[in-house]
Amino acid sequence: MNSFKLSYDYRCPFAKNIHLHAVSALKGGAELEIEFSPWTMSQNYRGEGAPDVWNDESKDAELLSLAISTSIRDQQPELFLNVHEALFRARHEQGIRLVSWEQIEPILAPLGVDSEMVKADVATRRPHEVIGKTFTEFTSYEAFGVPTFVVNGDATFVRYMDEPESPEKSAELLQSLVALMSTQSALNEFKHTRLPR
Repeated sequence: MNSFKLSYDYRCPFAKNIHLHAVSALKGGAELEIEFSPWTMSQNYRGEGAPDVWNDESKDAELLSLAISTSIRDQQPELFLNVHEALFRARHEQGIRLVSWEQIEPILAPLGVDSEMVKADVATRRPHEVIGKTFTEFTSYEAFGVPTFVVNGDATFVRYMDEPESPEKSAELLQSLVALMSTQSALNEFKHTRLPR
């Protein structure tokens, strides 16, 4: 079974693409073991001397969708894939900023999420601690953005342009990427010079 970590921030369109492939593949029964890892873009843009964003309550709105998804991943895991897909689609297809409960709760409600459980968990700031630990872990790999894969202790940033067509093709894509990461560590950069038409 292919096992890897995969970082995300709902604001990134490239994270959206690869995570929709991950969701599609897993829902289709692919033998993949994926640890979905929240990683905040805000940390890289904080001011000099400012606290880490996961400890800065003035940044809570920016981290709210990550904190909510982390809570659901950990405490209502059977709902995570549907929530993960819905949050990415809400941000990039509906233009919802995902910075308040008023924006996010209507997305969660049809999916059966226990919102009160999530609110209680987020209020303890436990999910924020998880975000901080994940960010710190990925920093040890010199990760700079999302989506970053961690396979066998090695990190690779991937920018993939297309959304899923089928669970089977999504599984093939992820398996081929992970195989390349696992066997070709000397391949440092591989980039098409033109966008596909």
